[in-house]
Amino acid sequence: MSVTPIEKVVYTAKAHTTGGREGGSSHTSDGRLDVKLSLPGTPGVGNNPEQLFAVGWSSCFLSAIKIVAGRMKVRLPADLAVDAEVDLGTTGGGYFIQARLNVSLPGIEPAVAQAIADGAHQECPYSKATHGNINVVTNIETKPVTHAA
Repeated sequence: MSVTPIEKVVYTAKAHTTGGREGGSSHTSDGRLDVKLSLPGTPGVGNNPEQLFAVGWSSCFLSAIKIVAGRMKVRLPADLAVDAEVDLGTTGGGYFIQARLNVSLPGIEPAVAQAIADGAHQECPYSKATHGNINVVTNIETKPVTHAA
């Protein structure tokens, strides 16, 4: 597998981390993000890297959905959403992650929604980075979300 070189850099994110996930902290060079870090499943303040990865991937994937739907000339519902679930686990003594992307496209024909999600995986840089490297399941929901009274 060859790596596709970037021809033009449009943005570089810079983050500084100290202490790691066990009580450390991270902040971006522009000061817009400043987080305390914690171990998954522990009480107290802080986020863990898996949560931050889920936030980054779900927001990137949602943007990719908008790009793909625009190319397909499909009008997206206002309440579209992507819920990312990132699991941290072990196999053979080593740590690994796996993910589920739960894509909500209410009112979109299921075959069209699937085509949009498939196209988003081709567009989203997070999906490209993880393709073939981790297990990923994409679940698509096209029915309107009902809220219990």
